[in-house]
Amino acid sequence: MMQQEFINGLSSLAARHYGCVATIGSFDGVHRGHKALLQQVTEKARELELPSLVMVFEPQPYEYFSREEAPARLMRLREKVSALFEQGVDRVVCLKFDRALRGLSAQAFVDQVLVSALGVKYLVVGDDFRFGCDRKGDYAFLQCCGEKNGFEVSDTHTQLQSGDRISSTRIRNLLNEDKLENANELLGREYAVTGRVIYGKQLGRTLGFPTANLGLGHYRSPLQGVYAVTVEGEDFSGKVQGVANVGVRPTISGGKKPLLEVHILDERPNLYKKWIKVAFKHKLRAEMRFNGLPELQEQIERDVTDARKWFAENGQSSNK
Repeated sequence: MMQQEFINGLSSLAARHYGCVATIGSFDGVHRGHKALLQQVTEKARELELPSLVMVFEPQPYEYFSREEAPARLMRLREKVSALFEQGVDRVVCLKFDRALRGLSAQAFVDQVLVSALGVKYLVVGDDFRFGCDRKGDYAFLQCCGEKNGFEVSDTHTQLQSGDRISSTRIRNLLNEDKLENANELLGREYAVTGRVIYGKQLGRTLGFPTANLGLGHYRSPLQGVYAVTVEGEDFSGKVQGVANVGVRPTISGGKKPLLEVHILDERPNLYKKWIKVAFKHKLRAEMRFNGLPELQEQIERDVTDARKWFAENGQSSNK
């Protein structure tokens, strides 16, 4: 089996990376629609005995153009790369989406990136794929370029669920509306956030509810509020139960930096600097501002009680 590789920028490409079956996109969420396309890529790669490659961008193009108004991400880059590898992809190339890349015409992108840098032999794109500063890059354009440069092009049809297109936007909207089950159906898995536990202010410990904190950077979460969650990590033999707050902690931080805080029920592991995966099971309430720490502590006690009740009512025993 070929070793899976993450390649950061075209400058990191080596001669051995030349020649592949490729696809291009944001792949935010790596949902069921993406998986159908990725299966097409990996199957063709095996047939042609070439590596499969996915090209992604950082930031995602819509984030570059929309800046602070960009919609929330379903997953960060590390999570995306891991999910792509889980689908059997051999290589992930990440290009920095900046002024230079944005300024490339469709023809220049094909010549410089697909042909000269990657040596693409077969390209799979979605039926709505568009690229290039001149917006000339579409399926027909790619077919024409392929005939001239010796690569084949194939498209993949939109995947539907209940008559509507499976898309990152649709999933994002469902999560924002707290329709977790519907979003999970389109994702093909539970919505979860994976990250390394960072050092916090230890306020939760002071209140009697220690938390493992995951920084979300400058990216907003599609979820906000307090949730019953399950947590996986190297310190646990399986999934353990918890209560998580995802948002900006208006009582503590004044509504600035986004953070995911997880209080694990019945266990007190030291998770600092360790990687954990937090899966969202059920929303308990919206994020609120409280009039002081005693009021916040009382609400956290209620949250823990509500989470235990939800797990019990849904046939899930406690961590003990």
